[in-house]
Amino acid sequence: NFALSRLFTVQWAKGCILIIILCAYVAGCYGIVLDAGSSRTTIYVYEWPAEKENDTGVVSQIFKCSVEGPGISSYKNNPGAIAKPFDDCLNKVKERIPAHLHKNTSAYLGATAGMRLLQNETAASEVLASIQSYFRAQPFEFRGAHIITGPEEGVYGWITANYLMGNFLEVKETMGALDLGGASTQISFIPEDSQDYSNSTLQVKLYGYEYNVYTHSFQCYGRDEAEKRLLKSTASFKVDNPCYPQNYETAFTMKSLCGSLCTQSLRPANYHPNQLVKFHGTGDPALCQEMVSLLFNITACRDRDECPFNGIHQPKVKGNFVAFSGFYYTINALNLSGHFSLSDFNSSMWFFCSRSWVQLHFMLPKFEETYARSYCFSANFIYYLLVHGYKFDAETWPQIHFQKEVGNSSIAWSLGYMLSLTNMIPAERKLIQLPLKPSLFVFCTKTFILTADYNFACCPKSTQEGYFRISTPFSCMCFA
Repeated sequence: NFALSRLFTVQWAKGCILIIILCAYVAGCYGIVLDAGSSRTTIYVYEWPAEKENDTGVVSQIFKCSVEGPGISSYKNNPGAIAKPFDDCLNKVKERIPAHLHKNTSAYLGATAGMRLLQNETAASEVLASIQSYFRAQPFEFRGAHIITGPEEGVYGWITANYLMGNFLEVKETMGALDLGGASTQISFIPEDSQDYSNSTLQVKLYGYEYNVYTHSFQCYGRDEAEKRLLKSTASFKVDNPCYPQNYETAFTMKSLCGSLCTQSLRPANYHPNQLVKFHGTGDPALCQEMVSLLFNITACRDRDECPFNGIHQPKVKGNFVAFSGFYYTINALNLSGHFSLSDFNSSMWFFCSRSWVQLHFMLPKFEETYARSYCFSANFIYYLLVHGYKFDAETWPQIHFQKEVGNSSIAWSLGYMLSLTNMIPAERKLIQLPLKPSLFVFCTKTFILTADYNFACCPKSTQEGYFRISTPFSCMCFA
């Protein structure tokens, strides 16, 4: 009859509208973050739905690409050459983001310790200007290139780690974050009492909650800069290096060893940039550890418990930590993973550091000379930093989880940066999000037809209170 037909039409329309809304919200937003580190630049592409949870977008990593060549600070003498290496990665990024969304996709570049160490402000400005010129010619909405501070790098890494672990939405106990880069290292965590460390505490608000995060960045204590300081710790031009594998030999120019702000004070009186310094590896773990210890100014703390090194005031480490970037890659080379005892770490480090250069070829799953020769130094540096610096001991060491990623998302400061930036992106609450992908449109159309068929089959009868379901082999959508 007419009434039944009219009611059926209304119910079918409701179903169609609901499915249109559901389909519309499949469409997402995209953002690009370029992590311009001291040794290389990595491009991350993130995606999140237009709707947001408690004013912070739900962001996930969908693509990652490492730019060929060194970090952007290496172009300080030739900033015009900085653009070309980006082409390959940018072309891949364009393929991953729908073309019609390119102009609405924001891109941000954050430069870290490598650029912070540039003494020449003019050179730094020219490098950033060259990057900005290149990216403004791209189809994306480039929001600028900025040098982020050490504390910002630390707290963004902390945000990333806890976001990926799911610690914000469920308001769980947060994890501390340990980040080891090429030129700096960061420690970030929530202490027992943040009031005593207000000068080193940043307030973070995510998902409606506030966190007071202690964070400190140690400049020149990144893996690469620390190793340069060790290599140039003697004035000789022919040096036995106990941290290099037995029988390994190499040479570096004085400029490569003493060319940064971290090592310029080590330049000899007869400094010549192109003078070669030759190194011979002896593979002596005990002597390597002794030399690494000299890189840390422990005496500046004057036996204070809450002082790691260099006279910095730090609260006692508390709870679980995730160690990523350089920490992870070194641990992986030692054939360790996840979390383990301090004793296991020492045993693996000692065994690795006693090997010859030839033996390392067979020990490492992926052999690259630049990294392979330095893993012993890195392991000893990590040991001294974590144990004598941050004061982890045999009891608290297993609370450190060495990880590279969670799911498909890398643990890096870039995701925390993107999460913070989404607070400035307005929520898009349109009823219908267009344009839909062709495949999605076909799916929605077919679903509309099925909805009509199911409503007709499942809801042909009515009562005074509305429709009721008739049992069928299918799950039917009937709306009252």
